Amino acid sequence: MSDSKEPSALKSFLSGGIGGMCSTLVGHPIDLVKVRMQTQAAGTKPAFNGTFDCLSQTFKREGVRGLYRGVSAPMTAIAPIYAVVFWGYDMGGRLARKHYDMQPNEPMSLNMIMFAGGFSALPTTAIMAPSERIKCLLQVQANEIEKGGKPKYKGMVDCGVKLFREGGIRSVYKGTFATLIRDVPGSVAWFGAYEVVKRKLAEAQGKEVSVATQTARNERRQQGKRALFNSI
Repeated sequence: MSDSKEPSALKSFLSGGIGGMCSTLVGHPIDLVKVRMQTQAAGTKPAFNGTFDCLSQTFKREGVRGLYRGVSAPMTAIAPIYAVVFWGYDMGGRLARKHYDMQPNEPMSLNMIMFAGGFSALPTTAIMAPSERIKCLLQVQANEIEKGGKPKYKGMVDCGVKLFREGGIRSVYKGTFATLIRDVPGSVAWFGAYEVVKRKLAEAQGKEVSVATQTARNERRQQGKRALFNSI
């Protein structure tokens, strides 16, 4: 008898959070460089000649702490963001399996995986949009301070509070729709590509899905399509 127990949503939540923190530690310096190069004043001599020049100058002037300036905002948010990503993916997968009347432990088709990936972006945006806005504002402010400007925000919390006071919740969530447009197809591609590569590697190692399992999966998928057609 096959095990029909639902995969733990808590495990998905926790593993996604830990993975997100690791991702932030690795990627934040490059993200900092991206923002600094994008916010260089137009019409003047650029302060940086390229990505590696920006990294080098930032490290020489500010050290390791400079490379991680503004990291508190994404680090605080990235754990719940990635936790919600994988929780949302898990929920999307459950919805897809329920629609096709599949067992919880039965492998999903690529289309179902892509649906679950796109679904995961919906709850994630509620957390990610404000932290992205705060992070960018703090990084832009750092550039202004280097040019002699005065800081407007004392930190992540102060930035969030002032944004809310200036324009309410709309100001905090400014740019959310653009984030959603970016992340839904991005999540579809991310989870879809991951699954394709994983399955190809499994096939190359002789771990192909059995014919019986594939046949049962196809039968349930056809039943789901018929049920959907009859409900219209």
